[in-house]
Amino acid sequence: MASTKVYKSDGSEGSTVDLNDAVFDIEPNVGLVHQVAMALLANKRQGNAETKTRKEVRGGGRKPFRQKGTGNARQGSTREPHMRGGGVVFGPHKRSYRQEVPLKMRRKALCCVLTDRVRSEQLCVLEGLADEQPKTSPMVDLLEKVSPEGRKTLLITNGTSDAVLTSSRNIPRLTVRTATDVNALDVLSARRVVCVQDALATLEARLS
Repeated sequence: MASTKVYKSDGSEGSTVDLNDAVFDIEPNVGLVHQVAMALLANKRQGNAETKTRKEVRGGGRKPFRQKGTGNARQGSTREPHMRGGGVVFGPHKRSYRQEVPLKMRRKALCCVLTDRVRSEQLCVLEGLADEQPKTSPMVDLLEKVSPEGRKTLLITNGTSDAVLTSSRNIPRLTVRTATDVNALDVLSARRVVCVQDALATLEARLS
């Protein structure tokens, strides 16, 4: 059975906790993880780039200069693509990059990356977060103990807390996600995963 370290709320190392093998100890599928990760990246694209074609550019109803006597090549319109301020050929237009991925595939990919983090000893469990006033320095001290060497860290909580969000929003290389919203791309983007103990049960219930 898979297991991982447990840290107390002050950052001191405690015992270990057993993990659900259906979530944290499965056969990895690299192709599936790649497909889901690329889809999640595509879904983050806005697709707002827009250019005008020659028919959409204003003007161009008359020749830019007379046809003979200038020494230049004849030009019929300022809307031509090779003219300055003219239309763009094969330019980008507004579009949706969204890719639909089945729910089972997204869950399986998340289990694969969580399994990888457990096997590489980059996932740990935190007993709880101190319920104090929102301050950044206690959160920084805690991360230095549970995530040494300043690694990019993903903190998984059971719910949205204003105190946790306010304490962590100014800390670089730290991302906070809830157990119901975390996805495979969040785990792949972090070198260290820290899961609060009450969020662990929610995560296992969601994925098992």
